[in-house]
Amino acid sequence: MNKPVNCPYFYGDYFRGKNKETCRLVENNPENERHWQRKLCNSCPVPELLLTSNCRDLILEGAVKQKFLRSRVEVTFAICGKHMLELSNAKYCPKCATE
Repeated sequence: MNKPVNCPYFYGDYFRGKNKETCRLVENNPENERHWQRKLCNSCPVPELLLTSNCRDLILEGAVKQKFLRSRVEVTFAICGKHMLELSNAKYCPKCATE
């Protein structure tokens, strides 16, 4: 059973019997090694990252990577949208911390 998804990048369209689910974070990324599946949301780091980051204007890019016979969603790129600063650690923006 899949857990409920509390992520701004998850899109589910169930209107009139449709069952379309996508992840807008990884759907247009050409670096994907695998296709996105709904079960990847159960281990995705993005919802926790958005809660714990000190940056409120976080812009992320992610990809589905395969490691040790398991597919996972990984954050490949993070930017602070307020200061236009590329972040090495997506949980911490030095300029947002000084404000």
